[in-house]
Amino acid sequence: MAKIFKGIKDFAIKRGPELCIAAGIAGMAGSIIFTVKATVKAKAVVEETKKELEVEDIPKTEIVKMTWKYYIPTVASFAASAALIILADHNHNKRNAALGVAYAGLETTLNATKEKIFETVGEKKAQQITDAVAKDKMEKNPVSNNEIIVTGKGKTRIYDAISGRYFKSTIEELRSILNDLNKDLLNYDYVSLNEFYDRARLPRIKLGDDLGWNMRNGYIEMTFSAQISEDDEPCIVLDYLVAPRYDYRDLY
Repeated sequence: MAKIFKGIKDFAIKRGPELCIAAGIAGMAGSIIFTVKATVKAKAVVEETKKELEVEDIPKTEIVKMTWKYYIPTVASFAASAALIILADHNHNKRNAALGVAYAGLETTLNATKEKIFETVGEKKAQQITDAVAKDKMEKNPVSNNEIIVTGKGKTRIYDAISGRYFKSTIEELRSILNDLNKDLLNYDYVSLNEFYDRARLPRIKLGDDLGWNMRNGYIEMTFSAQISEDDEPCIVLDYLVAPRYDYRDLY
């Protein structure tokens, strides 16, 4: 029994925002039902009062005095539902903020690990490790499951390890974009991932505004790994020595 209660508790904590939203929506629906019932009762009271007083109309202020109590459940249900939805949004934002902090810490550790690998095993061995990781990323998201975006900037097949997209370009073009991005980084302190996608003529993605680079972490460095995709075509896997981070706007 204790395990069952623990499971219910863990589920409630994990799915708290979703449960609050569901309860809020249900409450809103309940408010409509309460409104309909209250209106029926209020109308009956008004009609009965007209008969007793033998009048055709009753002033609106008097109608409010006679019927307001019937709408108390509606107001209470609506207020509670709104509170649940606001609470869900608040918890969701807190969870996302905590996730962002955790991601930033993980990201810092990952970048430090990459740099330490280069220092420890040397450039040649480090490139072998980079190639193995790049191959694994590409194999998990094969070209057969994706469209290849034609940018008009070259014919070399490129796989973007962050967005998981395939596109046509050249290494020279990407290096030129990298130079422009680093100039912006020097002038404006930070650039977003979507600014790279804009220059590469790729559609923006939602994550592209959330991720970016900050001058405090140094210049952007791209890595290129030559691979063969599942259809036996050459493909360059594009990644970054220092990954873009969530808090790139907050470091200054």
